Amino acid sequence: MIKKLSIIIPAYNEGATIHFILDKVRQVNLIQQIEKEVIIVNDASKDHTRDAIESYIKQYGKSLNIILHNQEKNQGKGAAIHKGIELASGEYLIIQDADLEYDPEEFNILLKPVIDGYADVVYGSRFMGGNAHRILFFWHTIGNRFLTFLSNMFTNLNLTDMETCYKLIDASIAKRLKLKEKRFGFEPEVTAKIAKVPKIRIYEVGISYYGRTYEEGKKIGAIDGFRAIYCIFRYNLFS
Repeated sequence: MIKKLSIIIPAYNEGATIHFILDKVRQVNLIQQIEKEVIIVNDASKDHTRDAIESYIKQYGKSLNIILHNQEKNQGKGAAIHKGIELASGEYLIIQDADLEYDPEEFNILLKPVIDGYADVVYGSRFMGGNAHRILFFWHTIGNRFLTFLSNMFTNLNLTDMETCYKLIDASIAKRLKLKEKRFGFEPEVTAKIAKVPKIRIYEVGISYYGRTYEEGKKIGAIDGFRAIYCIFRYNLFS
């Protein structure tokens, strides 16, 4: 039974918009009255992200359990997620980007296979189902599909979206994975290590995707794609 869901939000220079995603998290009602724990890891932002979060906590701290951890120096999204996993006290955890590309209302879609007793890990796929998807970059889509295909070759999984942000994971499993990647290599590393857990039950559900352009703040680029390829080989063949 899940009593608490830990929602890990890595944040870097999101001061102008982070209140929007926190509003969405605060307003969502989880099924079976599951409690929400929000863990925000501020990755040494250079803007007013810290002040914005502290102001939000003052205003809504009684209605939403928020834990803020400020990294002393910028270490990357992966390192922020590692810290969030370490601090999580819920039975399950999910990763939520600080931008508005993923909708917290869909937490319940990911929770259902777990609550029904089928899954230990649930991936939210942007490439399956009839949910809304913003039309953006052709080559990003091709790149994501290629990375997922390459990852599946080594893990023997049939995921459609390995690079998705939405991964709902049994916290006791996540805390045992000994993750190393500090930046955007997190996705292929965590997938490779999850796939090696004996008798683990992995499910995938369709989710919406409201992608951002680079002008709107999207951060991932071609270099991150090459890092992902390296991580697929490293953590499947040599880890």
